[in-house]
Amino acid sequence: MRTSRSTRRILIVGFGDIGERVAKYLRAAQGVSLSALVRNVDAARHAKSLGVRTFRGDLSRPRSLQQLAGAADVIFHFAPPPAEGVRDLHTRNLLAALSLPAQRKSMRAGMLSQPSPRGIQAMPQRLVYISTTGVYGDCGGEWIDETRELNPQTDRARRRVDAERSLRMWGRRNRVAVSVLRAPGIYAAERLPLERLRKGTPALRAEDDVFTNHIHADDLARAAIAAMRRGKPGRIYNAVDDSAMTMGAYFDCVAEAHGLRPPPRISRAQAKATLSPALVSFMSESRRIRNVRLKRELRFVFRYAAVEDFLLEISVSSMKQADTA
Repeated sequence: MRTSRSTRRILIVGFGDIGERVAKYLRAAQGVSLSALVRNVDAARHAKSLGVRTFRGDLSRPRSLQQLAGAADVIFHFAPPPAEGVRDLHTRNLLAALSLPAQRKSMRAGMLSQPSPRGIQAMPQRLVYISTTGVYGDCGGEWIDETRELNPQTDRARRRVDAERSLRMWGRRNRVAVSVLRAPGIYAAERLPLERLRKGTPALRAEDDVFTNHIHADDLARAAIAAMRRGKPGRIYNAVDDSAMTMGAYFDCVAEAHGLRPPPRISRAQAKATLSPALVSFMSESRRIRNVRLKRELRFVFRYAAVEDFLLEISVSSMKQADTA
């Protein structure tokens, strides 16, 4: 598909839930050409049904990514790191592929007697990456902002730190405006812990509970677009809403909105003895995160400023459906 010089070419790497929401917000915009990196035929077919052209490739296979060189003016990088290790090789492979135009330009400068290769495009102008607030580690429930020293306590979080640092260094070196959004627990109608509640998985008792942070999937997609438009080069933004809830309170609110029983409460010692290590790890980090920079610099206004706003909307909608049934 050919595009005019005035068309802004946008590539979404990691075309999952948030990627699809970004595409839906942007596809009606004037002067925008949307594409996505996908791994298989089914994913390509789905993307095309949403009006998004596709590139076939795999972030774990560097050679399959060479076609991305010069393919976009803006990159949304939403792909997760590999499942193991402390380095994000997916991000490193992506950046190597995006750097090919600069490498070719350097080669061309060293071969002045040779004609200029055709089809060499510029580097992207912007890249927006969604990271995680897990890079902060356990903060003991303190209020923190983007200046907080990083303290990743799992390999999963360490991979995100590696990705952030690789991206920001690459951005400075290549004069690409890289913006990083650190996102907490993402929720939406189809992304609520309903199965956990139905199973009766326990939550921590109040004296042992941890503070968690949240953002609705639509708001995270909109925050990514705001970062594309207004993000400062190399800048970190906490993409969290205004909620300041403990994990147990969050589960209680979701249960009440859906007519389910609240989870039983147990002590931290009981949790360590009865729950999986992964779940205990999830229940071991407590922090309350400020979003002043998101609001001030990106001029972001939440659709759902707090989890309760969304759950109230669900409750009201359910009541209206019951009244008309």
